[in-house]
Amino acid sequence: MNLSSKKSAISYLSHNYELYLFLLPTIIYIIIFHYVPMYGVQIAFRNFIATKGISGSEWVGFAHFQRFFNSYYFGELIRNTLTLSITSLAAGFPVPIIFALLLNQLTNIRYKKIIQTVTYAPYFISTVVIVGMIIIFLSPRTGLVNHLIRFFGGEAVFFMSKPEWFRPLYILSNIWQNTGWGAIIYIASLSKIDPTLHEAAIMDGATKIDRIIHIDIPGIIPTVVIILILNLGSVMSVGFEKVYLMQNSLNSQTSEIISTYVYKTGMLGAQFSFSAAVGLFNSVINFILLAIVNKIAQKMSDVSLW
Repeated sequence: MNLSSKKSAISYLSHNYELYLFLLPTIIYIIIFHYVPMYGVQIAFRNFIATKGISGSEWVGFAHFQRFFNSYYFGELIRNTLTLSITSLAAGFPVPIIFALLLNQLTNIRYKKIIQTVTYAPYFISTVVIVGMIIIFLSPRTGLVNHLIRFFGGEAVFFMSKPEWFRPLYILSNIWQNTGWGAIIYIASLSKIDPTLHEAAIMDGATKIDRIIHIDIPGIIPTVVIILILNLGSVMSVGFEKVYLMQNSLNSQTSEIISTYVYKTGMLGAQFSFSAAVGLFNSVINFILLAIVNKIAQKMSDVSLW
């Protein structure tokens, strides 16, 4: 950087210092709570003992990683995590897009606002309450769903104890809870599309379906790509809280994932170094996937994170 560019940068900062002051609390927060704790990542490479501290604990290298890779649960954890995450993404990712496209076609503003409010509301219900609702509705004795099954001549099903029902219940409840909120960003993108494009299409005799396919969808493609990259970059990080609350000893065959395993071994089993190694492995895989997906998106289109 030459002298003139340095002076221009200093001049710009001095004239806009108020904006950077607004950013300062966020920067401090990120440094304290995201970068400083990275010092503790070395626990994954040590035999951590609390009384000795991090630096005083014995360095064991990749021993905890090898233990995890050779463990009986490794294959099942990877399979369950990827299956749950990928099926959730495949089933849930298109729904907010479709919902936003349909909602954008409504001309009655009052009706549109009512639908938006109703669909946004589930997002603000806590995960604990959501899981409680699932358990109540699916109860084999008093649940509404089983009452309907018995009414039509069937037998009550203990859904929460069936391993094959865990994933459908998790995915469907996620879609119900997040569709309205997830559609917000797509609705915002749709609002930026030039309305004269629709007016011209209507003059040419285009139907609503034609306008959705040829105007709306191309208009939100950049947003869709960015959101897809971010989702694929966290494919190994399935929501811990909901999975853990829905999990029990009867459905653990399909519900035991990496995040719940880390919690059980680290917090409940006090195997801090081992759980840190598993968590670090999970994060590294997420980062690699994010970089790969971003590179693919960059080659296939002009849209990418970096």
